[in-house]
Amino acid sequence: MDEQKTIGIISIKGGVGKTTAAVNLAASFAALGKKTLVVDANYSAPNLALHLGLVKPEAATIHDVLIGKTSIQKAIYEHEAGFHFIPGALNPQPGKMDIFALKKKLKELKNDYDVVLIDSSPTLNNELLSTIIASDELLAVTSPDYPTLSCTIRAVKVAKNKNVKITGLILNKRRGKNFELKTEDIEELAEVPVIARINDDIKVLEALSEAMPSVITNPNSNTSIEYKKLAAALVGIEYKDKSFMGRLKGMLPFKKEKHEINRLVLSNGKKNIK
Repeated sequence: MDEQKTIGIISIKGGVGKTTAAVNLAASFAALGKKTLVVDANYSAPNLALHLGLVKPEAATIHDVLIGKTSIQKAIYEHEAGFHFIPGALNPQPGKMDIFALKKKLKELKNDYDVVLIDSSPTLNNELLSTIIASDELLAVTSPDYPTLSCTIRAVKVAKNKNVKITGLILNKRRGKNFELKTEDIEELAEVPVIARINDDIKVLEALSEAMPSVITNPNSNTSIEYKKLAAALVGIEYKDKSFMGRLKGMLPFKKEKHEINRLVLSNGKKNIK
């Protein structure tokens, strides 16, 4: 097994699709043969379990683990898409929080997984710091509008102040309209490269209603392929796009867009690290 990679997925604005990104990346990593775990670190308002069809966790949750009530191994659930996850308690009890506790607990799993994804709180508080401290690198989720981008810039600044690497931005809920912020403008303002561009796809909501990642329910959609490409790049694997458009781009001299170039640079860098 390669050295474990812990990736925090952050934003400080709700509704941008952070948890959706987490579960789709988890399924994509699993499809690449990577042993993958997703942890719900949105302690105040956890919803990872609901995305995965677990309405009421019967066993332990991340809250039980962090207060020392049970071991982290006993809070792990398996999803049919091939990855594991640790849910939060849907009615968490307020209490004092140790921002270093998550990092300490995840160390117990360092030999069990290739990739650990942390779904963070969308609020600038100690919960977000908990994710940042526990992560080797971070992905920030944003959408192509100024209010969301301003929140993203704040999250990036907090992470940089903690000396945690921001690997890139996931530009989510993109409609391709002229009034949206362009990739280049977002990169300039955030000072972080865009490494995935996810369209606003209603089938993502359909997948949520089925409690499945959309990469499983609609594997050949543009949205799903973008998640698969990002997952592959994050672990330095070449993704072979077998969709019609993917094969067409392979045969014809299509000019790569900015986020595709950024992702290629990222992938090559990961290969060199190996």
